[in-house]
Amino acid sequence: MTDIARTFGALMLGGIAAILFCGITQAQVFLYFKLYPKDRVFIKLLVVFIWMLDTLHSAFITTALWDHLISNFGNAQRIDHVPWSLALTIAITAVLTFSVHCFLIYRIYQLSRRNIFIAVPLGMMACARVSFACLTTAKLVQLRSLEVFVSQFTWSFTTGLTISTVLDIFITVLLCYLLRSRQKQYSSMNRVLDALILYTFESGALTMAATLVCLITWLTMPENLIFMGLHFVISKFYANSLLTTLNTRAKLKPGYRSQSSVSAGINQGMPIIFSDHLNVNTRSTPNRKHRFSSAAERLDEDMLKTNVSFGDVVTTGSVVAGVPGAMNMNGSQTGTQLQIKVNQETVHVTDSGMEVMDMAHIRSSDGRNRV
Repeated sequence: MTDIARTFGALMLGGIAAILFCGITQAQVFLYFKLYPKDRVFIKLLVVFIWMLDTLHSAFITTALWDHLISNFGNAQRIDHVPWSLALTIAITAVLTFSVHCFLIYRIYQLSRRNIFIAVPLGMMACARVSFACLTTAKLVQLRSLEVFVSQFTWSFTTGLTISTVLDIFITVLLCYLLRSRQKQYSSMNRVLDALILYTFESGALTMAATLVCLITWLTMPENLIFMGLHFVISKFYANSLLTTLNTRAKLKPGYRSQSSVSAGINQGMPIIFSDHLNVNTRSTPNRKHRFSSAAERLDEDMLKTNVSFGDVVTTGSVVAGVPGAMNMNGSQTGTQLQIKVNQETVHVTDSGMEVMDMAHIRSSDGRNRV
């Protein structure tokens, strides 16, 4: 007797999970084009290609579920039949996985100083993985029977999943090692590299674990469709891991962290809050105007360690700065000019903007040292 829960039920749950992850992928793609409108054309084409494959994969899953659960409702013997749409999901997953693997292998190639002895074997493994998956799809479409396929071509599906799992392990370990080897003592880039290592490990572990669980269920329970329900979500994990890697680049930029830290107060002191449109003038280039994010990046690269705290801050238009107790002509409290030294440069804060200049001290406009 056919176990409905482990066959139709597994397909239904896997399909629901796949559609949910497809929605996350759509949001990730939208976010990418919003954050990086000027990204390289190659990366944009890769994102569009991943999005198209993921959408097509979800459409084939829906078609397969309709065939099993609606068109042939109540026909338990239909579970041995493999519709073409179900078979094609395996090939689409392999192509999407291949695209992500190639992107990561290219990163390894760049980080390893163009070492072909590392990149070429990984590329060959990626090609072998997609080849076995395409063979599996072709045989399923030809045979149209899961039972016959299991008895004759189990090795093709098993080999494809095994190669994918091993390749995920190699890529994750190599990326973590290469990023770790680029860290230097007391470098301001170490925290960025630490974040990249963490993202790499988490995404690699997720895709590897999903593929490994699918492989285990396929080897131990080939008579049901639990492995296929799990296989539905593998491509979603790969797509989202790539898009997450691309979208988190903005958070790793020094300017992003600096703006967040300034708006929240340096070292929780809440001394100064700048508006998004604050201009920065440099004495060496007085005619050049910069966004505040550029100055924030310079402060971050110099590893600002000065905690400036004068108590409550006062809002004056687009700039909040100063010390309590200063009064204007109307008797209301206002801000005073500050000069904050960072290494050999000093940030001069006034109500009209901020000026970067060479100074020997950090002091307010009344001449008294503040730090």
